[in-house]
Amino acid sequence: MRLPGTRYQEHGWEQVRKLLGQCSLAALAHTGHAVLLDADREAALADYVDAVARVLHASGRRGALLGNSYGDTVLELALSLVYELQARPGDWAVLCAAVQAEHARMGPFWEAPGGDALLRKKFNDLYAVLRDKVDSDNYQAACGRPCSPNRMYAYRMLDTAYAEVARLLFGWREHRAQVGAILGRTIEAEPIEARRLRGVADCRAEWILRWSETLEALKGTPGPLHTRSKRFASLKTSPEKIQAMLGEIGEYEALSANGERAWLQDANDAGAWLEDYWRVLDESAQGSTPGPDQILEARQDALDQADAVVEEEAPADMRAPVLDAVLARQVSLPPRYLEMAAAAQDGGSWAVRTMAGDSLPVRLAVYLKLFGPFDDSYPAEWLDPATGELPTMGQLALLDGVSQPTLRKRRDAAIARLEAGMKEDG
Repeated sequence: MRLPGTRYQEHGWEQVRKLLGQCSLAALAHTGHAVLLDADREAALADYVDAVARVLHASGRRGALLGNSYGDTVLELALSLVYELQARPGDWAVLCAAVQAEHARMGPFWEAPGGDALLRKKFNDLYAVLRDKVDSDNYQAACGRPCSPNRMYAYRMLDTAYAEVARLLFGWREHRAQVGAILGRTIEAEPIEARRLRGVADCRAEWILRWSETLEALKGTPGPLHTRSKRFASLKTSPEKIQAMLGEIGEYEALSANGERAWLQDANDAGAWLEDYWRVLDESAQGSTPGPDQILEARQDALDQADAVVEEEAPADMRAPVLDAVLARQVSLPPRYLEMAAAAQDGGSWAVRTMAGDSLPVRLAVYLKLFGPFDDSYPAEWLDPATGELPTMGQLALLDGVSQPTLRKRRDAAIARLEAGMKEDG
């Protein structure tokens, strides 16, 4: 999602979040965890900032990654947020209070199994809140319009909700009943709304409201606009506000699009949001709704865990098939999917020879783009048994171990080579 003045709302945030969590734990290993229990919080914050800044500067390749579509690197974004924290000691005080409460209950919990993960989550929560404060301030400066951190959170929720609605409309055959509920009519053929939906600005507020309403019947848990949380209270009965916010997101994304569209969100991206929505939904009496930040974390962590399984448990000569099985399981595909799909392709075809240097997920992404999710020429081994179609771009990106923007770039490069070869032959 792009909004004027914001720098932390795009997919690059995932790498910033992971880097800040990783480097915070490394910094505490040098300063000692007692810094979080220090009564002199101002001095403790200064010690933490100095330590984590040194670790961040040594972050290497991850820090050099692009963090957003404006050219900021992951390291630059992470450092900016750390220095912003020093200017907002109240947020540090909240973190220390949470750590002290856990310490009073469990002792030095960071030394227990899983303790590092719990501490890292507290830092993740700290920086997620701080991020929205920074971006909402910058939005106000850029637009001259008021924007609270809670409103920034609501923008992100609506952007993610739109992407999920788009995913359902494009996959209407598999989600016929839910799409009918969203559109308010029985669906017998492809809805015209799916063909007309080109971006978030085309989405209608009532679709978002009905989508949220459908979630309790499908999953047994209320959607973000139907919890008892006060976070979205101003939107629940104000479709005109929802429509205006959707329009604003779409307008700025259109204005700031960079031609290659590498940072625009595919409809399939929201699948990760919804998959983890049910797990992380706060079931407290307040019925609060988790932020979209928590949504993609599990997906990335799953890849990290897959790498760990391959490194630690598989013999060297078995790592490729084990990784195949682990990744296939993560994306709900049959074990040995990549192996079977590769064996099923026509190795003698001109297209396969032209794309010989590309990975199988890239080749499948090419077919998905050129011929659609289903074609009679596709071998059965290429298809996802759950849908009878090719895997989605999200699934293929996970199988290839790359981000969706990277997969799109590689797919488009392969298509360009095919087109060039056809012109030469013609």
